[in-house]
Amino acid sequence: MGIINPFKKEFDQKTVKYELAGAKNLLLIFTRNPELGKGKRRLAATVGDEIAFEIYKFLLDHTVAITKDLTVEKQVWYSEKMTENDRWDNEIYTKKVQQGEDLGIRMAHAFTEGFADGFEKICIIGSDLYDLDQATLEAAFLALNSADYVVGPAEDGGYYLLGMTRSTPVLFKEKVWGEPTVLADTLSDLKNEKVHLLPVRNDVDTYDDIKDVPVFHPFIKQLKK
Repeated sequence: MGIINPFKKEFDQKTVKYELAGAKNLLLIFTRNPELGKGKRRLAATVGDEIAFEIYKFLLDHTVAITKDLTVEKQVWYSEKMTENDRWDNEIYTKKVQQGEDLGIRMAHAFTEGFADGFEKICIIGSDLYDLDQATLEAAFLALNSADYVVGPAEDGGYYLLGMTRSTPVLFKEKVWGEPTVLADTLSDLKNEKVHLLPVRNDVDTYDDIKDVPVFHPFIKQLKK
């Protein structure tokens, strides 16, 4: 596997926008419909359903903030149903509903549809990673100019971003989603490919993921009231 180190060259914003706007790029955002008592179950086990729900909505808003100005096409894939008047502006995001019995099938479907629609570079992210910014997303798409795949490793052994230049169904098969083996298994599938690795990031699944991050302290303080 040809691992490419993260970018060292600095791109000014004008150059980045030009590079991205000139290609058929698509960002897939997988999100769970926000509902009290659903989602972030490991976090809720410590902080309770209401605070976990508030944190999840905060993370959704963060995802909007870091994606809305990207000069790529953007699709929001809801877990259950589309919502027209929500935080995802209809003028910025195309809205769809995930299809399939498990996460792998749903992601494979979204990628397959994207390539069938003529997109040449496609990246997918979730909607619950505070440790992610617009610059990293831009770097992911730019990486696909010279690599066939881009992967954003997560500290828990999964990945927070996956991008590719062609449909690759094997990446979504025989994975135990949510387990710390996903990243290693995915990189094993790509051992003969040119892969760009992004910096490691930490997603939010448990209390330990937020307890030392200042932005989450207002939520934590509510536990003491």
